[in-house]
Amino acid sequence: MHPLLTPISRFGYYLLAWVPLAGILMYLFAVPGKLGWTDAAALTIPLCVLYSFICLSAWYSCKSNPLQRSTSQKTWLTHILAAAVVSLLWVGAARLLASSLASFQSFRGIDQRFALQIPILFGAGFLFYLLSVASHYVILTMEESSKAEARALETSILARDAELKALKAQVNPHFLFNSLNSISALTSLNPEKAREMCILLADFLRLTLGLGEKAVVPLSEELALLHSYLAIEQVRFGARLQLEEEIQEDSKTVEMPPLLLQPLLENAITHGIANLPEGGRVRLSSQGLDGRVSLTVENSFDPDATPTRKGGLGLRNVRQRLEARYGKEAGMRVSAEEGTFRVELTFPSHVAEVRN
Repeated sequence: MHPLLTPISRFGYYLLAWVPLAGILMYLFAVPGKLGWTDAAALTIPLCVLYSFICLSAWYSCKSNPLQRSTSQKTWLTHILAAAVVSLLWVGAARLLASSLASFQSFRGIDQRFALQIPILFGAGFLFYLLSVASHYVILTMEESSKAEARALETSILARDAELKALKAQVNPHFLFNSLNSISALTSLNPEKAREMCILLADFLRLTLGLGEKAVVPLSEELALLHSYLAIEQVRFGARLQLEEEIQEDSKTVEMPPLLLQPLLENAITHGIANLPEGGRVRLSSQGLDGRVSLTVENSFDPDATPTRKGGLGLRNVRQRLEARYGKEAGMRVSAEEGTFRVELTFPSHVAEVRN
């Protein structure tokens, strides 16, 4: 379908663009050509309407001879020949129109007077057609640019989805390996607790697999996963592990990427609580304000302990997943002061739909 024919408003703008061209041709007929304004108008208006449709054919020659894949000499030779042919056809149509008008008393002799204006008409038709060619090349370029942008956007979305899937696949085994190591350490010390951890781990993995299939989950489901994980760690640490929660009720319906907070909780226990003989606390809090939500994970830690973090894989994954999902609209701030390690996540608060 010709791009200037749909929508209809675009075709209307195209015809409107011919008004000044018709005015120029009428002036050439009436003043330098001495045809008279009435005769010039009677010839120019129907001829320009006809030629506006003829010039639409330039789209097909432009499309079959794109500038990027054709030699400039061949391309312009093709369009110059086309301009000469359609201009001759236009002149022929003008002679027929002039002959028809000459049969009327008010336009008697217009065919003879018009014969002197044929060179002007041919030259104008030649230039108008080349102008149409240039306009159609502009339209083609804009279309190609729009398609390239659409392809780039689609590629970006596919790459982002692939990155999220890769990050999920990288995080999930990390949970499993650490939990299995904890069970292995308990098998010789307390078999009953090891068995209990195996059952809790099975429940945790069931929740993890369910959440991992979703693009986003409400905060309430993410908290359920955290409680399942904490139940596993509670078997190992007992009273040494204390959990505090300050979750706003409204925040529980906020959507977020699944398995986002669990690495932070795992880091808090592995690199914080585990290094404190007397144990410590992990605090989860949420706060919503102005269309954004802030989630904070805090834990006690020993500033003098030898760092056991190996490249900060968990923190890096969380940051990358936030960036992949929200781009520059998300933020992650990490701080450590006065025996408290804190990670704060902020992102837009899209609320999940409530289903009955």
